[in-house]
Amino acid sequence: MKKPLVALVGRANVGKSTFFNRIIGKRISIVDDMPGVTRDRIYGDATWLNYSFSVVDTGGIEPVVDSVISKQMRRQAELAIETADVIVFMVDGRDGLVAADEEVAGMLRKSKKPIVLAVNKVDHPKYEDSIYDFYALGLGTPITVSAQQGLGLGDLLDEIVSHFAPMEIDENEDKPIMISVAGKPNVGKSSLVNALLGNERTIVSNIPGTTRDAIDTPFTYEGKEYIMVDTAGIRRKRAIEDETVERYSVIRSLDAIRRVDVVLIVIDAEQGLSEQDVRIAGYVHEEGKAAVLVVNKWDLIEKDTHTMNEFKKKLAVDLAFMNYIPMLFVSAKTGQRVNKIMDLVLEVYEQNSRRVSTGTLNDVISEAVTVTEPPSDKGRRLKIYYGTQVASNPPTFVLFVNEPETMHFSYKRYLENYLRKSFMLDKTPIRLIVRQRGKDNDIRS
Repeated sequence: MKKPLVALVGRANVGKSTFFNRIIGKRISIVDDMPGVTRDRIYGDATWLNYSFSVVDTGGIEPVVDSVISKQMRRQAELAIETADVIVFMVDGRDGLVAADEEVAGMLRKSKKPIVLAVNKVDHPKYEDSIYDFYALGLGTPITVSAQQGLGLGDLLDEIVSHFAPMEIDENEDKPIMISVAGKPNVGKSSLVNALLGNERTIVSNIPGTTRDAIDTPFTYEGKEYIMVDTAGIRRKRAIEDETVERYSVIRSLDAIRRVDVVLIVIDAEQGLSEQDVRIAGYVHEEGKAAVLVVNKWDLIEKDTHTMNEFKKKLAVDLAFMNYIPMLFVSAKTGQRVNKIMDLVLEVYEQNSRRVSTGTLNDVISEAVTVTEPPSDKGRRLKIYYGTQVASNPPTFVLFVNEPETMHFSYKRYLENYLRKSFMLDKTPIRLIVRQRGKDNDIRS
């Protein structure tokens, strides 16, 4: 199930980034090095009341858009609004209602999306009277907060998640599996899609950038329904000219990765794994997507009996953060091993969607603790009370403990590997969250 996306919009300097950093629980630099995403559009993940969702911080929208930077920031905000499920319109309670707020409100009303009006910087009674002016925007009841002081955030988050669709745990069995083919330009993504679908559905060209938009194509494989999403090549940010169609096709490609179930990360065997390939893989990993690394153009490589193993070892080093990802060496041109892709897609999807009962999970945790005792720190020993799975896609487990700070990263990795082995989760990302017992609604998780 695709996580809901919440877009933070408003004019500059109203506190959007402060709120963003507060709810995702860590400070993120304003400069985002994700390919194709400008410095004013940053993604993060948060949870509230057992809802997991993504948040996108956008640059300030200003009424004067004569400069190139202002136009880019406005366009970035428009794209965020277009892809969002809920929009948080943030205004400044100290400044009161200004003309620029009215302009932004007009733009948001056209979106037909749920809008939550947040009046920020209300950290003193003298600013409370200003909130009544914001009723004039016609966007419902303003919610007062202070992102800096952490005031009112619970009420705001309650309102945000109230607009999410009800959580459906068993929907994976009924819906088609969505697959995205992602990678740099000119690595053979369109050729691979054509080989998988068995027809010339997309334009195949050796000119980078032929595919401009994400295109959805339903198909059936061995009686199961799938949807193939072919996307534009993702380039390094500095390789994309300002104000071009390609800049926005990259953004749509990243959004396509967010909304699918499985990502085929395609790399060129001749070029090897580049820095940009690693960045794309990192984005897929951060999104918690099931993935397969497809090494294309393998027919062009001079090889002996050791070539593939040596290639795998190098990939494993460069993608150490993604050590679960299975690899296939194929040729979209000749069809070599292409027939193995769909079986692997189904396997990683099923692992990514897997759910474990609380009883079984706690039996395995008890077994792991018996095999290797939890660490202690300055005389305080970690005690794991119980665990529960709170989400799938990817499988996400919460462990409730006495003192989270005594959970050493090496022991957390040990538990993660134990869960992988016990529940056959060797080909999917999993998330292990450690919480102090009694703090279920910590917004920073």
